[in-house]
Amino acid sequence: MKKKIAILATNGFEEVELTSPKEALEKEGWSTEIVSPKSGSIKAWASTDWGKLYPVDKTLEEVHASDYNALLLPGGVINPDQLRTNEKALEFVKAFFEAGKPVAAICHGPQTLISADVVDGRKMTSYPSIKQDLINAGAEWHDKEVVVDKGLVTSRNPDDLPAFNKKMIEEIKEGKHEPVL
Repeated sequence: MKKKIAILATNGFEEVELTSPKEALEKEGWSTEIVSPKSGSIKAWASTDWGKLYPVDKTLEEVHASDYNALLLPGGVINPDQLRTNEKALEFVKAFFEAGKPVAAICHGPQTLISADVVDGRKMTSYPSIKQDLINAGAEWHDKEVVVDKGLVTSRNPDDLPAFNKKMIEEIKEGKHEPVL
C-alpha cells in the first residue's frame, strides 16, 4: 500500500537524520514531504557546519495530520528548538498521536514531542543531553539505539540510523495504533 510520510523540519536539522530515513522510506515505495513553518527551502546542519538547502514541499498552513500515514522528526539542536515554540507545529504533532499514527523522532527531535505534551508515560530514548528533559516530562528514558512504544520510534543519534530506519518502517507497515491522548 502506498503511504505518505510527513517530515517536519526547519532550518538547523541534522542533515543525515533527514536524508537517511527519507531514503529508507522512499525505498519502500512511499512518498515523503518536507513540511516546515515557511515555504521555500530549509538549511541543514551537517555534523559541524551548515549543509545543503532542501526544498519545502508544504507549509504547516497547508497540511493536516490526516493527509499522512506517519510523521518523522529529525533532530539537530536548532531545528527542534524552533519547532517546539511553534503552535502550528505542536498541533500538527499532537494530531498524529491523537490518531494513533506512527511517529519517529531521532536525537534532539523528541524536544518537539515534550512541548507537544505527548511523552508522559512513554518509553523513549534520545540524545543524552535531553534525557533529563524527557524524564521531567514523564517519559521512561532508556539508553538504547532504538526504543519503540505504541507506534513511537526514538533513537539517540546518527549512529543509530540503521536500527531507527528499520523500526520506523516496521511501525509504519503496522499502521495505526491505539491513540494515546
